[in-house]
Amino acid sequence: MDNAPPLSPTARSTIRRGAKRARTDRATLYALLDSCLICHFATIRDGVPLVVPTGYGREGDKLYLHGSTGAASLMDAAGTAPISINVTRVDGVVYARSVFHHSMNYASAVIIGEAVPITASTDKLAALRVITEHIAPGSWNATRQPTRKELAKTGVLAISLHEASVKMRSGPPGDDEEDLSAHREWAGVLPLHQQWGAPQPCPLLPADTPVPDRVSKRPLPGEPAPSPSGTGHRLT
Repeated sequence: MDNAPPLSPTARSTIRRGAKRARTDRATLYALLDSCLICHFATIRDGVPLVVPTGYGREGDKLYLHGSTGAASLMDAAGTAPISINVTRVDGVVYARSVFHHSMNYASAVIIGEAVPITASTDKLAALRVITEHIAPGSWNATRQPTRKELAKTGVLAISLHEASVKMRSGPPGDDEEDLSAHREWAGVLPLHQQWGAPQPCPLLPADTPVPDRVSKRPLPGEPAPSPSGTGHRLT
């Protein structure tokens, strides 16, 4: 990706407020998208902004969204006007010596672009595989594929990552000099980490159904998947 164009190629995707926190390399954008599971996309419906959360998947410089073909939000997104997408990861709460300087450590991306409907069955299946493997790695080949009827009920949109911005904050609070000596309250960062809990089997499963490695050994989003080994662990 060394030859990939930088971020902020347009005036509307250039960060101005807090510009020192802007990132301009695409590798940072890709890493952020790969480390999260939910995005929020905004459209205009009947003259009112509408923000909808949904799962997604990234392949190269393209983001895929999906939903029911009957969903109004998906139909609005597939219109002629560009949509805006946000993905944010919170890494911690910043406790400062003043209320003004309380903050969060975070990574956030905003993507602007036209949502292009994917209509060909082969292309739609390929995009759904990208989404599935991002949200639940290893599930595409391990479970039943979509039927024609299910495929017809599912809408898929593709959005280019060409026009995007990334903003990040990390580190301790940025207190004013006079507050450093005048106030003794605790200051610092309370980190926020992701982790998976224990798998909770469907109550309709036979009791001896093993938990596959793709579930029991699932890495956190953005981390490399472990090498396949064995069929999994049995429930106890």
